[in-house]
Order: sequence, then C-alpha cells, then structure tokens
Amino acid sequence: MDERRLTVLQILPALEGGGVERGTLEVATELVRRGHRAIVVSGGGGMVPELRRAGAEHIKLPVGRKSLLSLRHVGRLRRLFRREQVDIVHARSRLPAWLAFLAWRGMKKSARPRFITTVHGFYSVKRYSAIMTRGERVIAVSDAIRRYITDNYPKARAEDIVVIPRGVDPKFFPRGYRPPSGWQASWYAQYPSLLEKRIITLPGRLTRLKGHGDFIDLVARLCQDLPDLHALIVGGEDPRRRAYAQALREKVNALGLDDAITFTGQRNDIREIYGISNLVLSLSTQPESFGRTVLEALALGVPVAGYDHGGVGEILARLFPQGRVPPGDGDALYETVKRLLSTGPHEIGENPFTLQAMLDSTLSVYDALAHERPPMRAKAGKK
Repeated sequence: MDERRLTVLQILPALEGGGVERGTLEVATELVRRGHRAIVVSGGGGMVPELRRAGAEHIKLPVGRKSLLSLRHVGRLRRLFRREQVDIVHARSRLPAWLAFLAWRGMKKSARPRFITTVHGFYSVKRYSAIMTRGERVIAVSDAIRRYITDNYPKARAEDIVVIPRGVDPKFFPRGYRPPSGWQASWYAQYPSLLEKRIITLPGRLTRLKGHGDFIDLVARLCQDLPDLHALIVGGEDPRRRAYAQALREKVNALGLDDAITFTGQRNDIREIYGISNLVLSLSTQPESFGRTVLEALALGVPVAGYDHGGVGEILARLFPQGRVPPGDGDALYETVKRLLSTGPHEIGENPFTLQAMLDSTLSVYDALAHERPPMRAKAGKK
C-alpha cells in the first residue's frame, strides 16, 4: 500500500471466535502495523479486547441480529461511513453485508467508500446470499468458492473475483513441531492409555457434517489390524445437537470401541494435539470452503487423509496428494489411512498458504481499489 493512510472498516455479526473473526482481527492488526486505520463494526464479543490491544477501533452495533429492526442500522452505518471518512468497507457476512450495502448505495457516488465482500462459505443459493457477490471486489477463500460464485451467480463479474486463501502463521505452526515436555506430561496424566499408541485425530465440532460416523466406522476396521491404534475426536458439542453427540457415543459403545476412541471435548491446544498425532483426518460430508485444520496439521508436518473435495481437496492436492480420498468411499479411506500409518516418514510440500501471504494479498486489494480513482474528498484531520 502507498503512503496515503487508509481507513478500512470491516463488518461482521460478532467477535466471539471462529475463522472469519480471526481473519478479521488479523487483517485489522496488519492494517495498524502498516500505519493505516482499522475499524471493526460488530455486535461485540470476547475478541474485542484483543482487537483494541492491536490498535484497531471497535464500534458495537448488533448488525448480526436477524430482524427487520436491524434495518434501522442502515442510516447509522451511512453516517458512520461519512463521519469517519471510510475508504474501504469490507463485509464478511450476509446480514451485515446487506446493511452495509444499503448504507453504501444510499450515498452519493462521489462520497462512497469502496465496497468489498468475502465469500467465506458455500452459502445456500438464494437472493439473500447473493449480496456476498455484490462487492466491487469479491474475495473468494479458495478456488472451490470461486467456482461456486461463477456457477451460481452469473451476474458476478469474473474479473472482480479475487482468490485469497486463508493462511496460517508458520511461527505458530512450525514444521516438525513437538509439544513441550510439560504439556505432554499433563496430557498423558489425563489420558494415560494413549502412551505408546498410534494416534489418529478428527478435529471439528460435533455436527453431522464433520463425518464423525465415517470416522468411527474407520476406527472399527483399523483396530482389527492395528491393535496399538487410538482415535481422538476433538471438538465441542453443538448445544442445539446434543442428541447427535449422544448418538455418536452410543455408536462407539455398541461397536466395543470405548477403549479405542476418546472424545476430548473442546480444546484450546489443538496445535499440541496435532503434534502428538500420527495422522489427522478431514471427513466432512459436504465440501468445505477452505479446510484450516488440514492446513494447520500439514504445516506442522503431520500427514492428513481427507475427502477430496472443496478447499480440503485443493490443499491436499498442493501439499499432500497421497492423502486424498474419494468422498464417502469407506474402502478407499481405510486403505489410505492404513497405508499412511504403516509407512513413513511422509514428504509434505512447502506451504504456500501463509498468514502473511493472505494479509499481503488482502491489503493489495484494498490498495488497488482505493486508488482506482482519485480520492473524492480531503482527509481533514487524518494524519
């Protein structure tokens, strides 16, 4: 970006945690680091203090509340864009995008900020979702998302779509990472039966789309050949789907796998769990937009087997093609996992999906769009 200081406003429902929220924080932090002004509009949440410590500003508005009353925020957002002389509005979720778009569209063209959206997922195809393709630039988080946009929204101009994959920080996910001895001592004190076992891990919240049933069936077959195998299901329960979580536990019990599968619940040390795993799996029954858990494990040098679709398939094709499995093919999954567990070490490609690459590309989009035309107003009072 050039020397002109930009004001970039990102808008999303809340800052409670998750991939979209983390990316918002990362971009805001990088903007501040480069001398720009970063504003985030959301309903608030636990990540707000971290955002402010990074030097960004937070404006609390309940822009994620699905109610007709939310339309009252359109005027507030329009006044906010004018008052703060915003250069870029970056919408990251559908309802906030609609509110921001209506506010933006109601401004004089000469006074409008530039409008950007990011398509983070495979939204249901309908007019409500189409707003995410209305940006002057539309960021797609993978080639699979770019295809989803062009296949389903013909009004979206291909030249306005920019693919910017998510990224991980190699400083936090270094190749060859091993958890510190203190962590390992605590872990094995909690799970002593895991000592000297071959560990396979399925990370992901306990929802039907994550493929836990396929994982349990896989473990039942593998245990017949690999008596030293132990499987981890790492993820919290969805409060709205407790019956599903209970059904998984009942299936494990019915198959006699209580000693072979551990439900860890939600954990904040997933990096360390990857580090003691021999193999990580991704078995989502529907394509994922990117596949961050796959990238995190591969960045550490831990092999991954996953269904070859969506963003997961793209990452595996680039970094670890031998881990690709046809979606839903239980026999191919069994053969692939057994082979990966029985051979090694495995060669994993150099990771191009870094956090800095994502940040550089995102800020380049801001820069190019902000300077596509001369600024229409003086930046009075802004240093």
